[in-house]
Amino acid sequence: MNKGNRIRRIRIKKGIYILPNLFTTASLFMGFYSIIASIQEKFYLAAIAILVSMVFDGLDGRIARMTNTTSKFGAEYDSLSDLIAFGLAPALLAYIWAMSSYGKLGWMAGFLFVACGALRLARYNIQIGLIDSRFFNGLPIPAAAAVVATMVIFFDHIGVEGTFHHPGILILVALLSLLMVSNVKYYSGKDMKLFARTPFVTFLVVIGVLLVIIYAPEVMVFIIMLGYAISGPVWWVFKLIRWFAGRKSDTDSDSK
Repeated sequence: MNKGNRIRRIRIKKGIYILPNLFTTASLFMGFYSIIASIQEKFYLAAIAILVSMVFDGLDGRIARMTNTTSKFGAEYDSLSDLIAFGLAPALLAYIWAMSSYGKLGWMAGFLFVACGALRLARYNIQIGLIDSRFFNGLPIPAAAAVVATMVIFFDHIGVEGTFHHPGILILVALLSLLMVSNVKYYSGKDMKLFARTPFVTFLVVIGVLLVIIYAPEVMVFIIMLGYAISGPVWWVFKLIRWFAGRKSDTDSDSK
């Protein structure tokens, strides 16, 4: 292969796909707006912006796959956008809202969240296609950001106005950070068949859950996101107990 052909083969294609990257840009914009709102101490709006950013982030990949416009550029741009919207924005929100009074511990916890989020995204990108797509390896960064955002909305709903300095928030942010870079498995939901036939009772359960969420969204969404964050460690403990039980059973069988 001559030099000219080699250059043509490695030349980066000019142009990008507009539609999926437009949604990624919208997600990035909402993350940036959340940062501005946090600085202005508009914590409720900052939290809402993070959740809206999650909606756009969920749409860009699906639209790219549906329209066959996936690209390496889009994947890299999405990761950078996620770091801003789900790493920096919630960390700053948590710091100004609840951790700034703790001095170095406060901003260190915020930085830990950003750093672990960046590491989580980098690890996710290199593990695509290498691990079971039904599970996430570590807490996804959008889920960690959603816990912070829905927590702010929940406390606003129960009457907490302005800042809420409590050591429990600092501990929670640190735990979310560590869960992101852990090897704890989380269900991804990618094997769910939404367009397949399901039992009638399952459909009724889904309707019931939606009605409960609609009745008290500020409370239920926070419970759901916190429950998802806890589900990984609970699942890990359950598997560990089963492993010990199985090992004990094998030991008892060998001793007979």
